Amino acid sequence: MDFDSGYLTNLSGQAVSNANTARLKNTLSDISGANKGAGKADVSTADDEKLMDACKQFESYFVEQMYKQMMATVPEDPLDSGTNSVLVDYYKDNLVKEYASKTTEQEGLGLARMLYEQMKRNIGQSPEEIDAKAAKAASESGAAAAEALKENSGISSGDE
Repeated sequence: MDFDSGYLTNLSGQAVSNANTARLKNTLSDISGANKGAGKADVSTADDEKLMDACKQFESYFVEQMYKQMMATVPEDPLDSGTNSVLVDYYKDNLVKEYASKTTEQEGLGLARMLYEQMKRNIGQSPEEIDAKAAKAASESGAAAAEALKENSGISSGDE
């Protein structure tokens, strides 16, 4: 049975991606201790270290997927085709994973920190409360921007 090397590469890439996703899900379920029957995550009992670790895992996974998409835009070297292709692709996947991990360890994109702060800020709030706060903040920032635009453009409100 002869397999196309692209098929095997795709298969191994999916296996690695699925393993990373499963690891992240396990970490999040350990942290959240999902509420019985409700299916809702409760991070209010999570300790800060585990929560930050989960956020870093997510950022690492995100960066890894981003790097893989970037590498897909690079033309393949004809010397990497054939029997060595599977091995080259395997090591490329591991290299990308390591790059993503190192990027995240060195503060990376800051995504882990933002996720962590957002999760800590919203602890104990229902999704409806969070949505209401976000809508209120958006309308306030929109009103403030409109007022600043009026001030900068010299438009008066008609009260003068």
